[in-house]
Amino acid sequence: MTATNTLKETNRGERANAAGPREWLGLFVLTLPTILLALDATVLNLAVPDISADLGPSSAQLLWAVDIYGFMIAGFLVTMGTLGDRIGRRRLLMFGALGFGLASVLAATSTSPEMLIAARALLGITGATLMPSTLALISNMFKDPRQRGVAISVWVTCFSVGIAVGPVLGGLLLEWFWWGSVFLLGVPVMVVLLVTAPLLLPEYRDPAAGRVDAASVVLSLVTVLPGIYGVKRLAEHGVDAFAVAALLTGAVFGTLFVLRQRRLADPLLDLRLFQNRAFSAALLVLLLGLGVMGGLYLFITQYLQLVEGLSPLEAGLWLLPAALALIVASSLTPALARRIRPGYVVGGALLVSVAGYALIAQVDSHGGLPLLVTGFVLVYTGISPMMVLGTDLVVGSAPPEKAGSAAAMSETGMEFGIALGIAGLGSVVTAVYRDETNDTLPRALPEDTAHAARDTLANADAAARELSGPLGEQLLEPARQAFTSGLNVAAGVAGTVVAVLAVAAMVLLRQVRTGFEEEAGGKAEDQDAAGTADGVAKTRVAAGESH
Repeated sequence: MTATNTLKETNRGERANAAGPREWLGLFVLTLPTILLALDATVLNLAVPDISADLGPSSAQLLWAVDIYGFMIAGFLVTMGTLGDRIGRRRLLMFGALGFGLASVLAATSTSPEMLIAARALLGITGATLMPSTLALISNMFKDPRQRGVAISVWVTCFSVGIAVGPVLGGLLLEWFWWGSVFLLGVPVMVVLLVTAPLLLPEYRDPAAGRVDAASVVLSLVTVLPGIYGVKRLAEHGVDAFAVAALLTGAVFGTLFVLRQRRLADPLLDLRLFQNRAFSAALLVLLLGLGVMGGLYLFITQYLQLVEGLSPLEAGLWLLPAALALIVASSLTPALARRIRPGYVVGGALLVSVAGYALIAQVDSHGGLPLLVTGFVLVYTGISPMMVLGTDLVVGSAPPEKAGSAAAMSETGMEFGIALGIAGLGSVVTAVYRDETNDTLPRALPEDTAHAARDTLANADAAARELSGPLGEQLLEPARQAFTSGLNVAAGVAGTVVAVLAVAAMVLLRQVRTGFEEEAGGKAEDQDAAGTADGVAKTRVAAGESH
């Protein structure tokens, strides 16, 4: 066969794989749980005061109610992603949607802290079925690489929409209804999903998959859960025995998990995926890039409320410009990827984020809101291509029968990255804050009040409200300045990490191509046919599609 015929056959095959109206309507169905999960991860934080007043949880119970959702999602992602490959991705998605809806009702009607914690745990377990299933189904429905990239761009955009509207919608609900209303948002969404999924979504499973190895499931849980807990413990309390013990537990069982996967003929997690350069590099970029952004996001929200004195709803509105920038940049990424290699798109965009971190590093405790918002807009603009192309490379590099497992690894990497970012940058902010407040808090403060105020800005804010006269302002002013200094240093650290990551993305992904370039090359009729056909073949090898 001549090179010209090879090229024509390639283009004909890609057109035959093109998605139709049913697939695009199905994509709309898949975006519903994506928006919901992003929204559900943020709304509870706004409801904490009302929950505390109604249920009267202890501080430990309240912490578990907030954290256990993320713990369960992170712990069960690998299991659920692989389970979907075995029993069917649409089936798992529908089981998860039903469970998520029922758990949402349970959470909304909780009458005790224990009941709320159990409901949140169920939300996390069932939520872990949704994200890898949606990504894996996208890889099945959109076989044409260019269309798959656009579909993933839509998926990332909808995730961004959930992040954007979560604080605003949650704040509005809490203005008019009781705290349980924030959980009931998931019920109508899951009803729509259950009705439309059988009509619009295909079923796919790995026909050669064996049984799920129960020992591997247990090992994965006792690897991820202690690991996530240990990292969060480091962020909240610094290095202590509990954090070290949790991290060591996760490391030991993680080693046992890896050894077992290597021996199994049909492993829970196929470690051969990491032999693909595009998969491993994209996963690394996602983990570190989202990690530092997620870590800084936590302190930006605290700055808005505790330094600027904004309400949760007002803080959510000030975060909207950054979320809108993320949405726009996500939508534009496919067009960029048709002309520029993904490594250069991701690396160049990350340098835009570096500029944003540099602006945040200059924010002051007085009148710093415009600079903060501008910097955060640049940060979100710069991470959009990383999210779109990184996710596309992770999912697209895996063979179709392993798409669920690959999607689960992508999500697990993001969860670990954000936890690491919070721990690392949290340690920086805490160290700077405590160092500055040691010398700047007023001497007239009672010892216990001063000790609490030196711990966190939230404690200082609470203490200032209880103090009478000018002493409260004398406490709060240096505390706000110390926290802002910590935010500045953390932003500088984040910018440095992202600058290194930008260079690494350009180097590690410089030879990797996406399906966008294949499509663009296929339309260039005037190009040399032999060279173009050879380029298409090399593209598929480089992208890891030849399995």
